Amino acid sequence: MAGLSIHGFKKSFGSLTVLPSIDLEVPDGSFTVLVGPSGCGKSTLLRMIAGLEEPDEGMMFLGDKEITLAEPSDRGIAMVFQSYALYPHMTVYKNIEFGLKLARMPASERAERIGRAAKILHLEQLLDRKPAALSGGQRQRVAIGRAIVRDPEVFLFDEPLSNLDAALRADMRVELAELHNRLGTTMVYVTHDQIEAMTLADQIVVMNKGQIEQIGKPMELYDTPQTKFVAEFIGTPKINMTDGVLAKSVGAAWLGLRPEDLLITDTPSDKTLEASVRLVEQLGSETVVHTEIANFGSATITSSDRFQAGIGDTLHLMPVLDKAHCFGADGNRIEISQAP
Repeated sequence: MAGLSIHGFKKSFGSLTVLPSIDLEVPDGSFTVLVGPSGCGKSTLLRMIAGLEEPDEGMMFLGDKEITLAEPSDRGIAMVFQSYALYPHMTVYKNIEFGLKLARMPASERAERIGRAAKILHLEQLLDRKPAALSGGQRQRVAIGRAIVRDPEVFLFDEPLSNLDAALRADMRVELAELHNRLGTTMVYVTHDQIEAMTLADQIVVMNKGQIEQIGKPMELYDTPQTKFVAEFIGTPKINMTDGVLAKSVGAAWLGLRPEDLLITDTPSDKTLEASVRLVEQLGSETVVHTEIANFGSATITSSDRFQAGIGDTLHLMPVLDKAHCFGADGNRIEISQAP
């Protein structure tokens, strides 16, 4: 196993600069997730790590070995793509075996590696089936199996769950987390889905417009976002952000409150906010209330209570200001000395 070190990666396509300059450390054995909106450069960065794109500038090391311009097959890296790309006429066994045969690996070693991967991925009973007889989740496990048998030092995943329905995505997140726990191999995973990032990663890299906005553990990004962009990107439902009176009262350009930090109260006061209900979503374990607040804007509240309200009803909300996230005009986090 080994970690990745990326220094000064730059990439442009014609006049379009996709990555102005990226420095990134991926610790040995970590599950690092690159997350950000479409077009932020995360997939381009992953393809450069894999060797499918060459950087215009910069260097990359796997452990202490420079691999900046190494051939993809010589990097000790295996990639799992969004598309399963399985051969429809081949069985699961032969799909997993294909790359090993091209590498002229002896049959006995191929069989041993395939057997080990099939056990890890619970594919033992499916080895004689063809892809058409498999579910989407099973096909994705076969694609992962092709990567496992290469015994790489680093796994790369490019939005591998995006073709699955919601229930299968949840199941596969559990399986990927268990796979990382069993193998202990460095994994770099690209997604635009911040729920995947929060549930899988031990290190999240938030990207925006080709730049790294923040790197940290999932709850570090949730509890102490360093930029307004990170605060708004991480968290479901998303943070409530205002540039209104409440922000100005603490000397901030923007003030954010997580949905759980706007508390519904029956005792209005000069510190509460008056909100008009737009929609109530009863989700079973929690209730999500969408509101409009004067001099604040739209706001979403979450409550563990089975709260009942109708559209147009008035609520009184107590903001938990010691948990507010404040940002300056440049979008960077600022600390306020005291709440109003």
